[in-house]
Amino acid sequence: MPAKRQRNQVCVFCAEKVEQIAFRDTDVLRKFTSGQNKILPRKKTGSCAKHQRLIAKEIKRARQMGLLGYRGH
Repeated sequence: MPAKRQRNQVCVFCAEKVEQIAFRDTDVLRKFTSGQNKILPRKKTGSCAKHQRLIAKEIKRARQMGLLGYRGH
């Protein structure tokens, strides 16, 4: 059985040259959370380490401000 070849994913934020991610952009941040509002890992999102840290930080900030939930429904 041949091994699966994994495609190299390009970070969305690096491709668009985005420097900052705002916690107010809940539509963007929801793409990086699962149905249970867990932060998705880099392997699934395809983002680089720098932007994954920013995403996680902004998701946590949006949760504290009440814009995103802590758990799914």
